[in-house]
Amino acid sequence: SGSGARRSANRRGARAETVAAWWLRLMGYRIAARRFSCRGGEIDLIARRGRIVAFIEVKYRRDETAAAEAITAAKRARIIAAAQTWIAAHPDDARRDGRFDAILMRPWRLPMLIEDAWRM
Repeated sequence: SGSGARRSANRRGARAETVAAWWLRLMGYRIAARRFSCRGGEIDLIARRGRIVAFIEVKYRRDETAAAEAITAAKRARIIAAAQTWIAAHPDDARRDGRFDAILMRPWRLPMLIEDAWRM
């Protein structure tokens, strides 16, 4: 069965998100939420820095291209829907500049933050 592989991928994903969160903290971000989930979708990390609230998708793959390609249009739509739910529940963030970022993680490499990876 594929559940063992899925569990392993989930563990790897959670580890990648933890590393990404620390990486963001080192760059001066505050983590507002991890794995924010609602009916419309899920966001791996929500982070604030100054006037910005960033909705961040973390992808762990063997190389940057595979990681970037894993953020499909459907995935982006679910992240946007979840971001709208978050903003509605956090009026202070509605006054910030919302941004969709991606953090690409590869084995034995520093995380790669792509700011403003896509728009609504």
